[in-house]
Amino acid sequence: MIASRDRQKSYVDPKRRHIEFQVGHHVFLGVLPMKGIKRFGKKGMLSPRFVGPFEILERIGEVSYRLSMPLAFSGVHNIFHVSMLRKYVLDPSYILSYEALDMQPDLSYEEKPVKILDKKEKALRNKTIRLVKVLWKNGSTQDATWDLETDMREQYPELFR
Repeated sequence: MIASRDRQKSYVDPKRRHIEFQVGHHVFLGVLPMKGIKRFGKKGMLSPRFVGPFEILERIGEVSYRLSMPLAFSGVHNIFHVSMLRKYVLDPSYILSYEALDMQPDLSYEEKPVKILDKKEKALRNKTIRLVKVLWKNGSTQDATWDLETDMREQYPELFR
């Protein structure tokens, strides 16, 4: 039993990075967009999202930190494991425009479509597919996505009225 535990530990240890932050540093916080709702470029695990930066107020234990959270995140606990944080190098010349997301307690948020920007038909070998370009609530026009018109009509019929 001890031998198997040591073998498993030897697989994990070389990949583990020791990350440490100081009080006053700024970090980004990893959040989870709800799967299948928001698709900017890549989707799923290839598309991590981070919000922030947030200032570290206090170190709690070896791997936890208390962050300075805005009122928009009042429903979210302000202590996070180091694995949810990413380093931010503070640059005074860079001005951050912070958009508050409607965060759930599990650090997820739901993206909703605002309007349809464009329509087009894509001809395949033996059929034609109708696509619509959708502007999402927390995105800009550059982040708009092309989706199947049939799927959008089914999920969001109010966009087509």
